[in-house]
Amino acid sequence: MQINPKLIKNQFEKSMDKYNQNAVVQQITAEKLVAELIKIKKEFSNILELGSGTGLLTKEVVKKISFKSYCANDLIDKSQKYLKNILPEFTFLCGNAQRIKPSKKMDLIISNAMFQWFKDLEKVSISYKNILNKDGILAFSTFSPENFHEIKELTGLSLEYKPIDEIINIFAKNYEILHTEEFKHTLTFSNPLELLAHMKSTGVNSLTSQHWTFKEVKEFCDNYKAKYPEITLTYSPIIIICRKI
Repeated sequence: MQINPKLIKNQFEKSMDKYNQNAVVQQITAEKLVAELIKIKKEFSNILELGSGTGLLTKEVVKKISFKSYCANDLIDKSQKYLKNILPEFTFLCGNAQRIKPSKKMDLIISNAMFQWFKDLEKVSISYKNILNKDGILAFSTFSPENFHEIKELTGLSLEYKPIDEIINIFAKNYEILHTEEFKHTLTFSNPLELLAHMKSTGVNSLTSQHWTFKEVKEFCDNYKAKYPEITLTYSPIIIICRKI
């Protein structure tokens, strides 16, 4: 499936103010990512956060990790507004996370719930290795092909999520793998419209630019209720922590 960066940017920008109260799973994943990271190391000179968004992960990092300088990146400039409430000072790089050029090498590159938007993980793996200092750490979360399987089964819409083994194999070429984890978290809604609103509020309706008609929404809701009467939505996060070799 073709990923349209402009569409992703627009949908996430619209969802930012409602993001934190809806991003339940992203919050859990951010907490787990940092909890596992501090078992390995909890002090870094230079940190780069990719896809900082509303600062869910930033808050966890600030609470539990000590650092000298913080550089944050997001596709959306408005992200800075949220970070200003969390970080006393930071450098902000607005733009595509694959094209940014930090002014110095990093000791930690960290990212939550964003790597699934990258088309070429091989390329990403090499470009971040080049930004890291010797023994620098890359810690990120993404999602497995099981993620939102209900939506995929009903609509055919899905990102090309990679299985954990494939991700490990890609990164093992340039990094020592320190921690990997995959888990499931199921959310339940009172009706399919509430589920659609949840997806919209977390920006993940960026899969298609086409607006559904009233008839299509009704059809989706009827089909969802018939196939998943408990109105569940499955998240399947993956956590990877690795060290540059």
